[in-house]
Amino acid sequence: MTNQDDKKLLLGSTVVPTILVVIMWLVKMTEEVFHLDFSFLGIRPLSVEGLPGIVLFHFIHGDWQHLFANTIPILVLGSALYYFYRPIANKILLILFFTTGLLTWCGARSGTHIGASGMVYGLTFFLMLSGFIRRDRKLIIISLIVVFLYGSLVWGLYPKYAIENNISWEGHLSGFVMGIVLAFLYKDEGPQREEYAWDESDDDGDEDDDEGENPYWDVPEPDKDELTVRYRFRK
Repeated sequence: MTNQDDKKLLLGSTVVPTILVVIMWLVKMTEEVFHLDFSFLGIRPLSVEGLPGIVLFHFIHGDWQHLFANTIPILVLGSALYYFYRPIANKILLILFFTTGLLTWCGARSGTHIGASGMVYGLTFFLMLSGFIRRDRKLIIISLIVVFLYGSLVWGLYPKYAIENNISWEGHLSGFVMGIVLAFLYKDEGPQREEYAWDESDDDGDEDDDEGENPYWDVPEPDKDELTVRYRFRK
């Protein structure tokens, strides 16, 4: 792959994550400009009114700090997904998009749940685990980088910590679970560990040619009726 092709691949990997982030920011700016509050479109667990939130809650955030906290991870992790796992990236993202919301709707505590944190957790733990499962050196390095950058997200899975900080730990848990499930479910699709095959055709041919012959020297077997004299030389 040339440098130009690599640049095109890198730029192409940012398209979908950027679109998601742009929508998130447009929603927040619309709220600010027109003095609206779209939080009613978030997930309200086990209620019919909360069903649209399964899809919409990713794009709604409580404040600018909440939005910014999800913006960078979506861009970084989403681009990494599309760059290193391009053949399965669309499937992974779509499944995370719907399942994190569905699991939150099914099992979260009462209230309204908003924000793209579930998606962030799903991408984080998919990328974190998938490289080790595939045992590919390049993907393992990516996994270690994700651990270094976002390993602290594990604190958001603790209910007490999350509740004290008004965080939807259920959404985080949904992303955590689905990221791990998808890492195992799609371990045989997409990039795989490089295998090295050695050409043994010459060896096979030699074995065929030497079949039935003495493997150490090409000397005919002595005739039993002839006298055979063997000499041993000593220094």
